[in-house]
Amino acid sequence: MKKAKIYKPSKTAMQSGIKKFDKWIIEFITEKPGINPLMGWESSTDTSSELKLEFSSKELAIEYAKKNKINFELIEPKIRKIVKKSYADNFTK
Repeated sequence: MKKAKIYKPSKTAMQSGIKKFDKWIIEFITEKPGINPLMGWESSTDTSSELKLEFSSKELAIEYAKKNKINFELIEPKIRKIVKKSYADNFTK
């Protein structure tokens, strides 16, 4: 049976906006990747590890995994706490 993780990608440190990070992703996990004897790279004969399926909501991703009998691990995103600051706060303390 296939194993996968369902997560919402986070933005990198080089990005300021969050526009492209509203999708949920199913990424398949390979059990035992092998070593390529010629180059020494990590490789696998399971091509599903190269797939990343995008969904518009968490519920759709979970429904897809259950429908296709995929064991999954749900990774909830951490909520960012936004503290509003004012320039005047620098001088009032």
